[in-house]
Order: sequence, then C-alpha cells, then structure tokens
Amino acid sequence: MPRDPGRRRTSAPKGSGWRGRLRRLVLGAVLVAVLVPAVGLVAFRWLPVPITPLMLVRLAQGEGLDRDWIPLDDMPPALLRSVIASEDARFCQHAGFDWREIRNAWDNWRTEGRLRGASTISMQTARSVFLWPGRDPVRKGLEVLLTVPLEALWPKRRILEVYLNVAEWGPGVYGAGAAARHHFGRPVASLGPAEAARLTAILPAPRSWSAAAPGSHVRQRAGTIQARARSVPLGEANTPCPGS
Repeated sequence: MPRDPGRRRTSAPKGSGWRGRLRRLVLGAVLVAVLVPAVGLVAFRWLPVPITPLMLVRLAQGEGLDRDWIPLDDMPPALLRSVIASEDARFCQHAGFDWREIRNAWDNWRTEGRLRGASTISMQTARSVFLWPGRDPVRKGLEVLLTVPLEALWPKRRILEVYLNVAEWGPGVYGAGAAARHHFGRPVASLGPAEAARLTAILPAPRSWSAAAPGSHVRQRAGTIQARARSVPLGEANTPCPGS
C-alpha cells in the first residue's frame, strides 16, 4: 500500500521511555544524597540529632531505642577525657584526620597483614550521623568526604557532644546518658573516672562487652584508658581543646 503523504511520523519526546525515567531516578537519588547531608551538616551544628541510620537499622531488627540527649556541660569531665584518650588522642590537634595514625595503620597492614582502625572522633561522628553501618569502600569514601565539611562547620566541642550522644553503647542503647543508666543505673553526670573508663572501654564492641560486669580484657582496657585520661586537658565548662 502506498504511503499516505499527509501522514507525518512522530517520535517520542527526548528523555521519555525507560531510559529517561532511569536518568531522572538516578539524578533524583544523587540530589537527595547530596542535599540531605548538606542540610544535616548545617542543622545539626545546633540541633540535636533525632535519629541515625544505625538506629533505624537496629529498630528494623527488632531492637529498642533507649537514648537521651545530654548537653556536653552536663557530662562528667572524666568521660570526656576517657573518650578522647581512647578514641582519638590527637583530637585537638588534627583537622579531621590523624595522619600519624593512618601511617601507623598502613605500616601495620604491610608488615602484619592486619588492618587496624585509624578513624578519628570526627570521622566516627560523620559516619554515625549520616551513613549506614558496614565496612564497604563506598561508605568509607563517603565518610572521608563528610569529615571535611564537618570539621569546617562544627567546633571540636560540638563534634564531641554529638559523638557522645549518638554512639552505640549496647543493644538499643545510644549516647552516654542512656549508657550510664543501662550499665550502672545512674545518671551520666554522677560517673567517676573508673566508671567513665569502663564505659569508654566497651565502645569498640558495645554489643558484646559489658561495662557493668567487665571481663578481664575490658578491665585491662579500662585501666589503661583511666591512666591516659589524666593527661587530657579540658578548659572551663568541659571545653575540649582549650584555646581552640
């Protein structure tokens, strides 16, 4: 049959079809991935963090959610000293990354084939507030990227305050306030150096170790932390990194 010269071929609009939908979906995901952390970095500079990805994962797994937001001023100096001494001894000197620890971890991997952690409190805060749990390379890369603006926008005092309020301290237990109640049945402000060191000692494995009934490994770690914590300086009103 001869072709009707009056009929014109029409083509689908550019960007329609499954490729267009996929492109828009990917673009939307990228925008969300960029905007959500950007807004959070600004908002959480002053506002309490309402919930973290890890908390949501644990809730989905059937665990509870026990937490209180405790201002840094209401936390005992012994806990601040213990956490800095144990988790990030050069917290006050670095700008997010402790290159000395990173080099040590790299040398340890080359000589012993075992990679140990070199995350700072700043890196752990960025990871806890914005990222999912796990050890995959993508998450580690995002952790590094988020640490840079975190250190630029938040003072050290705020970084430590947020970390102490979102850290996991047991199954369904988050933050120092809930941790003190869970392990010792007391408010966090009443903890002394020994109890603060025991709480800090279980941070690497809070779902397996107990501060209330510590085993020999936790007791040894706590003793080391308590000794090191004595040399961590604090300014007025529990201000870490005095003079910064």
